[in-house]
Amino acid sequence: MLAAPRRVVPPPRDRISIIQAKTPTVAYYRFLYDAVGKEWQWASRKKLTDADLIQIIHDPQVGIHVLFVDGVPAGFAELDRRAPGEIEVTQFGLMPEFIGQGLGKYFLQWAIDKAWSYAPSRLWLHTCSLDCRRPPALLTFSSA
Repeated sequence: MLAAPRRVVPPPRDRISIIQAKTPTVAYYRFLYDAVGKEWQWASRKKLTDADLIQIIHDPQVGIHVLFVDGVPAGFAELDRRAPGEIEVTQFGLMPEFIGQGLGKYFLQWAIDKAWSYAPSRLWLHTCSLDCRRPPALLTFSSA
């Protein structure tokens, strides 16, 4: 994305909160990563040592934002601002129990809005065919 989208996605229900995990423990981060990514065969962060992972998740230019529903973690978004002028959504998803409730659309728009609040020149993400192997696809990333 080269410009912020102009759309509003209202929360699909009450008792939703999004909290930034400022310096998450490795165990907590790995819990989130595995809970969200297991069905999608996420593997990249599993290959990192704890020390290498800490270098990323404790970097002040990396934001880990956790979606909570009724006080329970429901998903997370990771925004990487380490490249000047750019933000990458490096991780995004919901835990399986929360898919299909309208939370993904809301949370993705929240993450997009949060990223654009830093005024980058570009917002981007990488995905793969495994992310979209079953409907509904979680990622709908466009400026429309």
